[in-house]
Amino acid sequence: MDLNWVAIVVAAVAVFFVSTGYYIVFGGELAAARAGTTAEGRGDSRPAPWQIGTELVRSLVLAAVVAWLSAGLGITDVVSALGLGLALWVAFPVVLWTGAILWEGTSPRLAAVHAGEWLLKLVVIAIVVGLWR
Repeated sequence: MDLNWVAIVVAAVAVFFVSTGYYIVFGGELAAARAGTTAEGRGDSRPAPWQIGTELVRSLVLAAVVAWLSAGLGITDVVSALGLGLALWVAFPVVLWTGAILWEGTSPRLAAVHAGEWLLKLVVIAIVVGLWR
């Protein structure tokens, strides 16, 4: 099956910017949800160049996998693309974040902020790669 690599790259770059915008909008909520955590690198500083590059690679990998699934499922319309994005969101980020809440003591508030960003990512990618054949 042939993948549209232009659509994959566009989707990856798009979700990078969508995610950035999401965290700008929800930055206060994220900071409040992180209050009291001891993880390193949780300041308000800008990400290092290597972090930005790594995030772009992660987005590219995610877009390629969603494109592969979309092509295999024959998705060519918005409703099906939305369904794929939602199904992937429930199957992976929601399951993983609820596990983190249940077993690792992650705050539900923090999980909700990150899960919302994952919903946007998966829906945007599914729409771009599903409709751009």
